[in-house]
Amino acid sequence: MAETKVPAPGGTAPDFTLPDKDGKKVTLKELRGRWVVLYFYPEDDTPGCTLEAVDFSAENETLAEMGATVLGVSPDSEESHCRFYDKHDLHVTLLSDEKHAVIRRYGAWQPITLPGKETTGVVRSTFLIDPGGTVRHSWTGVHAAGHVAQVKDTLASLLEPAVSAPQ
Repeated sequence: MAETKVPAPGGTAPDFTLPDKDGKKVTLKELRGRWVVLYFYPEDDTPGCTLEAVDFSAENETLAEMGATVLGVSPDSEESHCRFYDKHDLHVTLLSDEKHAVIRRYGAWQPITLPGKETTGVVRSTFLIDPGGTVRHSWTGVHAAGHVAQVKDTLASLLEPAVSAPQ
């Protein structure tokens, strides 16, 4: 299956419906009216993915106060998400994309190099989507350490009132 280009800032975020850890369907379009931090990660309970999920969870209340909902997407099963969520006391919504459909639509399923082999997998990526459904910022090839602070700072800058030009 052909990979899709990463949605560019200014473009419409591709809609999707995926199950959360409890099997409840989450649809992006139903979150219109709120900012959405949509992050893609390779695998539950691995060091970088755990750091990112724990960091987003630590800032989840602040991000919610800023009007944002955080959604983490990986190819893991709902059951895996339940274990990961409980083990690390996470506070963000984790979505299961076992068939990689949404991961591909956002351009996060790409060729990767692992020790001794070439394969395909999730490239850690984050999209900041505005209340109207437009991608306002994206990050690909994310390093987990410090990333949540970047997202929060970017959201804060987008929320700042526009400075009026003197008349």
